[in-house]
Amino acid sequence: MRKTSLALAVAASTLGLSQVAFADLVGDTKVSLEARNFYFNRDFRQGNSDTPAPSQSKQDEWAQGFILRMNSGFTEGTVGFGADAIGMFGFKLDSGDGTAGSGLLVPDRSGGSQDNYSDLAVAAKVKVSNSTLRVGQMQFKNAAIASSDGRLLPQVFEAGHLVSQEIDGLMLEAAHVREVNHRNSGDYEDIAITSGGRRGITTSGGATADSFDFVGGTYKLTKDLTAGYYYSNLDELYKQHSFSAVHVLPLGDKQSLKTDVRFARSTDDGNRSNVDNKAFGAMVTYSLDGHAFGLGYQKMSGDTGFAYINGTDPFLVNYVQISDFANKDEKSYQARYDFNFASIGIPGLTFMTRYLTGDNVDRGRGVSEGREWERNTELMYVFQEGALKNLGVRWRNATVRSNFANDIDENRLIVSYTLPLM
Repeated sequence: MRKTSLALAVAASTLGLSQVAFADLVGDTKVSLEARNFYFNRDFRQGNSDTPAPSQSKQDEWAQGFILRMNSGFTEGTVGFGADAIGMFGFKLDSGDGTAGSGLLVPDRSGGSQDNYSDLAVAAKVKVSNSTLRVGQMQFKNAAIASSDGRLLPQVFEAGHLVSQEIDGLMLEAAHVREVNHRNSGDYEDIAITSGGRRGITTSGGATADSFDFVGGTYKLTKDLTAGYYYSNLDELYKQHSFSAVHVLPLGDKQSLKTDVRFARSTDDGNRSNVDNKAFGAMVTYSLDGHAFGLGYQKMSGDTGFAYINGTDPFLVNYVQISDFANKDEKSYQARYDFNFASIGIPGLTFMTRYLTGDNVDRGRGVSEGREWERNTELMYVFQEGALKNLGVRWRNATVRSNFANDIDENRLIVSYTLPLM
């Protein structure tokens, strides 16, 4: 922490900042270090008559990662300056014998995984009133683009990003994104469209684009209702309009009904792809004390399935641990149950289970419709006090069965500890 403060002091002196401005910059700075230990096991089951057995029987890897996050304050004045940074380092604990490819580590040329990898994402930022411009490397989470953080290290993008909150309840943002550094990569590369599965998306001239742009935001219409809209464009591959509405209805003591509705219209952007999709989804969740019961519905229509940036988390209610249920013409349903043990005196312990089933997938002329289902179970405990405070242990289990893709049994065990440094 002394080295960090010294470095900031030197930078402040170089920029000619006043002592007051420097104090504001450092005083509002937040620094934390997360140690993330990740074990991943995915067992590919035998194929069926329509899906041959996979060449790889399983993916099995164990790795350790460290994520250092720094978010500075701003210098004092009409225009404030600051910086954000994410330092990432991951190394292999166990992998080999044809079990690589889990996404935890960087692949090597022999089909295995590299011993370690690292990266540093830095973004400069400028603030005027309640509007902030960031330029550099960063993460996103909105209806247009959401960085994936489901493996050892997070996915980051190189971009310019403007966020404005000048009006109470209204958040507006826009960005120009140039490249992506995936969660199992140490290098930046062009942005690609997701085209796998039975979504029916084809491209010409490659599946990557030079840039991705979005503009949109959310508005809190009432204390219980929030609406959102985003327009996004993956250059020459697709353009998309995304709408959302979230309403939480209080029903009495420790009871509520949450409704989450989403709709996206995606079309091609030129002649390099055939994207044409309408995606509708809705999730209704009834909460009672520590219990939550949810039902979801999702429907794809159009000439293709849903379009989104490869490697990101799509804005879909039925996107879960493994599947997105976003194939051409697919209809899917979800039943979910959550329980927070804090309601019975065990804070930090949570449980979740859900079951999803999808059908009506277009597999081509003369072939029966595609069907799939997925079951997820998750148990997590975060220590609340003592020497192990903030240590989290998380087990995630998934089972997937399908008549057009590989059957999968999967387990993930994640142990993480976040230490505030500043």
